[in-house]
Amino acid sequence: MIRTIGLIELNSIVKGIESADAMIKAAEVDLILANSICPGKYIVLISGDVGAVKAALEAGKEVGKQYIVDDLILPSIHAQIINAINGSTQVGEVNAIGAMEFFSIATCIVAADAAAKAAAINLIEIRLGFAIGGKSFVTFSGDVSEVKEAIEAGSTIGKQNGMLLAKVVIPSPRKELFEKLL
Repeated sequence: MIRTIGLIELNSIVKGIESADAMIKAAEVDLILANSICPGKYIVLISGDVGAVKAALEAGKEVGKQYIVDDLILPSIHAQIINAINGSTQVGEVNAIGAMEFFSIATCIVAADAAAKAAAINLIEIRLGFAIGGKSFVTFSGDVSEVKEAIEAGSTIGKQNGMLLAKVVIPSPRKELFEKLL
């Protein structure tokens, strides 16, 4: 069970690769993502125990130094977060769809975690800056009232730091739309 995740976002791809290497050498962590993203940035996402994630993040930040644009340590993450990032979720009946879009990768992850903890929803996807101009979004499903509650909890995170771009609740989505989200 993953308990803590750590993320660094850099504005240099090659320094991102070097930072990822330093992070996984510095502590016993699992490398979840190490990818270039738009526009010409790089993200490294790791998981493990709190202490190991902190140590690995510090090593990555030391290597990345002035190229670091954002970082995050998020302990006690919701069980659905990693599967939603990896696009490997299982979604059943859909009464409503919720979606939130952010200017920040870290904010999207924190907001998705808050949404999943606040309401009985099923995360569909957390898209982190790939082919979308560096923005991020999260989609999820559930009963209309639960989706609204999740939107409120997650969007509050983005409102607080000015990174929320948009949020929507779509009651009774057509099957064709939902299938395209999977």
